[in-house]
Amino acid sequence: MDIKRAGSQSSQRGPADWFTGTVRIDPLFSGPEPARAAGNTVTFEPGARTAWHTHPLGQTLIVLSGAGRVQREDGPVEEIRPGDVVWFAPGEKHWHGAAPTTAMTHIAIQESLDGRAVEWLEHVTDEQYGTTGGS
Repeated sequence: MDIKRAGSQSSQRGPADWFTGTVRIDPLFSGPEPARAAGNTVTFEPGARTAWHTHPLGQTLIVLSGAGRVQREDGPVEEIRPGDVVWFAPGEKHWHGAAPTTAMTHIAIQESLDGRAVEWLEHVTDEQYGTTGGS
């Protein structure tokens, strides 16, 4: 058994290669092998978002607070709110982040395959991010 005490793991700023805007990542768990799952709490300031990316075994988001946006490639920008659970299928190109005027916090859970949990791609443009009227 391993208990991760609240506040025992350092927060990290989201790297500029992976995010647009101000993002804080707080580690929750990463199971030792053979476990493959890991989870983080991610807080996006208004307008902040991930770059486009994929996960080899998919990703689950659990929205905790605020208002956010998600989009999969060739799909509409969707609004997300507290209590929403979002599943991205393995290899599905997508992005997620806060609404333009409201911060958003979610838990992100994904598994690693051959030591990799994510493949980061190009940044989401302002035009792609702003393609919906909701916030």
